[in-house]
This record gives sequence, C-alpha cells and structure tokens, in this order.
Amino acid sequence: MTAELLSPPPNAPRPGMRRKLRLGEQLIASGKITEAELQAALSEQRTGQRLGESLVKLGFVEESDLLPFLAEQFEVPYAQLREGLVDPQAARLIPRSLAEATCSLGLFCVRGVLTVAMANPRELALIDRLEQHTGLRVRPVLALGAAIVDLVGRVYGEGFQVETVTADLEEGAVSLNDEAIELDLEGLASAADESPVINLVNYIILQAVRQRASDIHIEAGPRTTTVRYRVDGMLREVLRPRREFHAAIVSRLKVMAKMDIAEHRLPQDGRIHVVVDRREVDVRASTLPTVLGEKVVLRILDRGSVTFRLDELGIPADQLAYLRDMLARPHGLVLATGPTGSGKTTTLYSAIELIKSVERNIVTVEDPVEYRLDLINQVHVNSGASLTFATALRSILRQDPDVIMIGEIRDLETAETAVQAALTGHLVLSTLHTNDAASAVARLVDMGVAPFKIAAALLGVVAQRLLRRVCPSCRGLYYPPPTVLDALHYTGDRSRQFVRGSGCERCFDTGCQGRIGIYEMLPVNRALRDLIAGGASLDAIRDWSSAAGYDTLLQQGVRVAEEGLVSPDEVVRVTAGE
Repeated sequence: MTAELLSPPPNAPRPGMRRKLRLGEQLIASGKITEAELQAALSEQRTGQRLGESLVKLGFVEESDLLPFLAEQFEVPYAQLREGLVDPQAARLIPRSLAEATCSLGLFCVRGVLTVAMANPRELALIDRLEQHTGLRVRPVLALGAAIVDLVGRVYGEGFQVETVTADLEEGAVSLNDEAIELDLEGLASAADESPVINLVNYIILQAVRQRASDIHIEAGPRTTTVRYRVDGMLREVLRPRREFHAAIVSRLKVMAKMDIAEHRLPQDGRIHVVVDRREVDVRASTLPTVLGEKVVLRILDRGSVTFRLDELGIPADQLAYLRDMLARPHGLVLATGPTGSGKTTTLYSAIELIKSVERNIVTVEDPVEYRLDLINQVHVNSGASLTFATALRSILRQDPDVIMIGEIRDLETAETAVQAALTGHLVLSTLHTNDAASAVARLVDMGVAPFKIAAALLGVVAQRLLRRVCPSCRGLYYPPPTVLDALHYTGDRSRQFVRGSGCERCFDTGCQGRIGIYEMLPVNRALRDLIAGGASLDAIRDWSSAAGYDTLLQQGVRVAEEGLVSPDEVVRVTAGE
C-alpha cells in the first residue's frame, strides 16, 4: 500500500466535480490527527513505511480508527485482523511463500468464495494470481500490511505460538477467585515468563467469555491440540496450540479445578471460579481419557450473560400466561422437556425466581448445581457418596419443602418419588429429555409410572428449543428453496422473502448471532387428564393438543421466521422431524 494508492490521481478534477480528499486530509478534517502529526508520519514514510502504517506505528491513530478511511480510499471492505477471524484451513489454501511475498492472508471460505486480507486490495494482477492458484473466487478485503505479516507468522506455524497468541492479553483480565484456589496470579506478564501455559489457559477462558461461549473443548490430536468454543449451540475452532503443550494445559486446568493431576486414566470433574473483566464467572471442568490424551470440556456459567426472568425469555404472551398459571398452583408437577442445551434449566431457574419468597421453603436437587440462587437450598447429587436424585428427594421430603426442583427425572424411582411429592402437597419442577410436550406423558409411562398417577399429578409440560438469531450486521433477504418450505409444512405465501445472514466478521461467518427460544405448551385440564388416565396413546394426546389450539414447536419456529428473527433453514435444522 503506497502513498500514491492512498490518495487520488494528481490530475485536477474537472469543473463541477468535487476533489476527493487525500487520506491525511480526511484524518485531519475528522480530528483524528493534527497537521504536525501528518508531517511527522510523512517523514517516516520516506523511509519506506506506508502512510497509514506510519501513523499507527507512531501512535498518532488507532488501527480501528484508520481502517475505515483506508477502506473508503480503496472502495473495498476492511478487516481488523485477529486470530479468531482466520480459518486455518482457508489460510493454507494460499502457500506461505505466496502469502508472504504478496502480503495477503486467506481468512475464510464460504460457498466457493475465498475472503483474502490484502495490503493492496485493488491489485487486480494479484487477485487473478490467487484465483488461479486456489481455483476459487477471491473477495479482497483491506488490512494493514503489518497486521497481515504478524498474523501470517502465527497461522502457518506448526501450531499457534503461545507467546504470540497471548501477547495482547491485558494484565489482570483473568484472575482466579481466592475461594477457588490459593495461587497468586497478580501479574500475567510475569506468569507468562515463568510459564506460557498459564497465560494460554487464561487467554482461552478470557476469549471464551468475551465471545459468549457456553463451552470450551480442548482435545489432543496427533500433531496439535485443538481448542473449540461452542457459541450459540455450534462448535467453532479457535486455536491450535502445539501438541507438546497439551499435557501442561490439562495439568494447569486440573490444578485450577482441584483435581488429581496424577490421575490420567479416569474421568474427573471439578469447578473453577475466575474473575474475567471484573466479573465473577463459574467454570465447570470435566476430563475424559482418550487414546491421544485427556480431553477437557469447560462449561462456562456466566450469570451476567443469562437472565432468570420469565418475561425476558421470549415466551409469547399467551404461552407465558399458561406457564404462570401452572406455577401459581400450590401443588402438582410441571415438566420442561427438550434435548441437552435447549434452555430447560434456565426456564426452571426463571420459574423459581418468580415464585421464591421468604415464606416458601424451596429446595433443588441438581447434577450439578449450575447457578447459585438466593433464598434457595440447592443440593448437589453425588453418586459416589450414594446421594442420587431419588435418595436426595426422600431426604428433601423430610425437610418440610413447599417447592422442589429436580434437575432431571432419569429413572423410575425418581419419577415415582416426584409424582408422589406432587400428589402430597408439593409443587415439583423437573426436566425430561423428550422431543415434544406430549411425549413427556409417554416417557413417564415407559418408565413405569401408572397413568392415573400421572393424570392426577401433572399440571403441564413446556417443550422448548433454542434457535440462532440472524446476525444483524449481515442480514439480508432471500427466497428459501421449495425443499425448505416443504420441510416447514409452510402454508403461507411461498413466494415471499425471508431473512438470513450471509456471514461476516462479527458472527464469525456463521450468519447468526445470539439465540431465541421457541416453546410448546401443554396445560393439563380435565379433558386431557381423562385421556391420560385412560391410557391414551401419544398420537391421541398430540391430536388433542392440536385440536385445542396449542401450537407445536415447528409452528412457533415458522412464526419467528416470518417475524424476521431467524432463517427458515435454522428452523428446519432445529425442528427437523417434529
């Protein structure tokens, strides 16, 4: 990127045309730099530095402030490079020698289009050369040459260098809570000097929290360790440290979680309390031996990123009224159903937050306790100490409870105890793994609970799923193919447009950012109670629910797609087979 490229041609504009301001003039006019700073940068530029990079190097302007002006000069999009923006496989479509020689770096590939960061994105000959080499259409984006050179060194290595990856980690960004472990982590810079692994582990946790990840997966491979984040329900690779760091990373996490670092053959569980960006975050750690080494999964429990208010979960008003009516009953059984990761625990916690008071004794039994709630007695299941759901429930019933929350009904003993508690004056909340609301009844029957007991105890069922929202930064209109509309059983205007995301740096090229819940309610009234007590089949209960006007999960998904919140493809992905 030369000075000539950053400014318009020297020929004067034609009469009636307004001269386009040069880069330096634009920055001065916007108040980003002064005339003296521009002259200093121009002097630096004579030594071979590009004007924009001279301004950044001298500290006169931030890269984030400079790039929009450069992009306007080049009339192309720009990217502020970071390791999380680069797909290593896409980057390696361009050989390192070619990337270094041309100051370019492949970022990601979507539907045959390779997005490439370039210091000179208007150099058509270079674009043609990259397209011929990769066999893909190249979409150039502007980036500072120094940033490209720096990131090329990271991406093309055997694995990301720990020191390079964590070089911009702010001191104090991640620290351990004193209650969790007695270690001094006041200076991350000195910690990095003593052990780069400590800095790397802190960096992994820090970035996961900042990117709203729910889980971190750290897996050993033949040559590298793979670090992946689960964001909005989908796994995404973020780092590949060298294989030699794996054992040290696992050991560090075991120390933080108070596990046995000498035990490598058995799974272990632990908990870590950290302070990230001045807020406390709980991290649940789990290790699993594999043939290539121990795998670690960290579940991030960030109270600041979730809400425990029913009216903020996105439940439609009519469905919320049904749920509030169930929770207002003095006794009975309320079930939340759905697969793992569908938000059932959040719904139950929100229900407890609604009904808790100093006048009620509320006890939960969970495996494990995910979030700690005020005014609630929470019990952690410990099968090693013979404290199962069923044994804990029996003890809880002797503690004079008003409301009981059971993390999950997994077996007949727990199910019968829960139903019995609901029949003897307690409000019981729990979860089941079923596909829809009606299947909850069939699941309890399959466990061995008598239908007449289910009919007498059950107040209602809430089935739910989480759909990924369309990214607001890259959303656009499109016409879904007939196969998608058929899968949705869509009966509306099939020629209408829906929304979806095309992928951008804000959403890591997924087209989605954040999630929204869809819900299916099945309140139990006298007619449905008679059906259940009579041993009605699953299809009969579904037919009754449909006739009563209760929407299915698929119908709720179509509704939010029509409102422009999610794409039809996302609804099909999550509700396929419903």
